Amino acid sequence: MKIPRHHSWSLTVAEAIALQEKLTKEVITIDKIPQPVQYVAGVDMGFESSGTISRAAVAVLSFPDLQLHEYAIARRTTSFPYIPGLLSFREIPALLDALEKINTTPDLILCDGQGIAHPRRLGIASHLGLILDMPTIGVAKSLLVGKHEEVPNIKGSWQPLIHRQETVGAALRTRVGTKPVYISSGHRVSLPTAIDYVLQCTPKYRLPETTRIADKLSKSD
Repeated sequence: MKIPRHHSWSLTVAEAIALQEKLTKEVITIDKIPQPVQYVAGVDMGFESSGTISRAAVAVLSFPDLQLHEYAIARRTTSFPYIPGLLSFREIPALLDALEKINTTPDLILCDGQGIAHPRRLGIASHLGLILDMPTIGVAKSLLVGKHEEVPNIKGSWQPLIHRQETVGAALRTRVGTKPVYISSGHRVSLPTAIDYVLQCTPKYRLPETTRIADKLSKSD
């Protein structure tokens, strides 16, 4: 997969925050997804050697049957500290290395992290989507910003995630009896469409198959 030219990753914390505040203005939260969707991808990160090595994994699945079609793993030296709200600067460089190794360009990428449900509306899904100019969705296991009402214990139920009087995502019940996941638009995907694709990618477990497979790949050979 060809990776477009993009900004430098050699940034201070202040420069990273300033870049987020600039890039967030470019995020698109309406649907601009190639049709039909034939391949969906999941990306996830692991770390080795006490966090000094970033290990990125991408899993490309056929859609809608969710069969593993292709995967890639990439490692590189971790160059940015762990700072909540700035994880994309720590993780995306290795993710781009992994994406560059795959031959099949997915139509949609589900990221293990936030999209616009972020203090500056630029979580890893939005940041990655902007760099690639591809549709992305944030599927986070935990809450970063915002509040929501109780989600009914019914698969497919959801509540708006509100932050500073703005709907930035949804708390979505993907499996009865488990905690909700937090869905937000990354880039070129609306929230209703993001919820729909996440549910289609979550036939059995709490997390989408894209995330589950990428997670396993990011942690073991």
